[in-house]
Amino acid sequence: MKLTKEQKEMVVNRYLSGERVSTLIGEFGVSRSSLYLWVKQNADEVSIQDNIISVSRYKKLQQRVKRLEEMIQIYKKASCNYSSPLKEKLYALEELYGQHSVHILCKAYDVSRGTFYNHILRNKKQNTVYTQRKEELREMIQKIYDESNQIFGAGKIMAVLKEQGIKVGEKTVRLLMRDMGIKSIRQEAKSIYDKEKKRNRNLLQQQFNPMKPNQVWVSDITLFRVKEKNYYICVILDLFSRAVVGYRIGIKNSTQLTKSTFKLAYINRQPESGLIFHTDNGANYVCKTFREYLQKVNVIQSFSKPYVPYDNSVMESFFASLKREELYRRKFKSENEFYKAVDEYMIFYNEKRPHYQNSYKTPKKKEEEYYKSIQ
Repeated sequence: MKLTKEQKEMVVNRYLSGERVSTLIGEFGVSRSSLYLWVKQNADEVSIQDNIISVSRYKKLQQRVKRLEEMIQIYKKASCNYSSPLKEKLYALEELYGQHSVHILCKAYDVSRGTFYNHILRNKKQNTVYTQRKEELREMIQKIYDESNQIFGAGKIMAVLKEQGIKVGEKTVRLLMRDMGIKSIRQEAKSIYDKEKKRNRNLLQQQFNPMKPNQVWVSDITLFRVKEKNYYICVILDLFSRAVVGYRIGIKNSTQLTKSTFKLAYINRQPESGLIFHTDNGANYVCKTFREYLQKVNVIQSFSKPYVPYDNSVMESFFASLKREELYRRKFKSENEFYKAVDEYMIFYNEKRPHYQNSYKTPKKKEEEYYKSIQ
């Protein structure tokens, strides 16, 4: 739905008066990036609306715009939503600690600075030599376990560690592995295979043309480097129109990134029960936390077969277009330029770029025609 200028101003005013972003994007059916763009445009226009403006007021407006722009960057980088539980907010803001002032971090997510400082201090107190030693062992155990293709148990991992000069007992390795949730797959290989084969079903079978919007979504994550730093772009497409219904950029390839991206899309689109969500078998999508969340909102998961990229070829094609048409053509001078370029491409892709599968209609146009036909 395209909003008029008056409606956009109303959305911006309600945002500036303190209403939650999730409430506004759900009510008006707009993307988060569009709302932030309107807020910035509004801030730029305020300084020239009056013929006469005091220097002090002008400076205050400049400071306000600067704070809003910084908050927008925090929202883009944080691995949580404004409405996330306090614990998730604290861990997400801890990742950004040092990149922004504590005042602006806490203001962006309505967290008490005292609560945030207590969280940071508690983590520091817990960071004893013993804890550091355990964390170092965890990393080494995980590396050996992965390099053995998940075959080695505690005894073999202990032997490899000793060869590397690390003195540790088998009991300690076993306890850490149990705490990490990993174990040798040798004895349970057959049962795990049967269980996962049944659990990770491919419901699409490369049938990428559903009959209506919000019937099948597909998703994946791609990596892009800017100034020697990794950025992970998680995107969700609606197969009916190939529209981007949600995307987030993270500095970590985490479950929180996929979950927050899905939450954003779910709030924006409000799909009916029974939506099929198709992805590859990446850990972010198959983990218990993410599965339980999708089950809670009555979403059915579908998975590509291992090592068969064609099962999720729509996402592969989208990321190829994003990189060839935008990211590879630019030399980004800053993180802000990169985030802005991704935002602008998503709007361009949905609203201006004709798509072959849509008979050369834009995703937005195809959905508008569908909803008009069923009225």
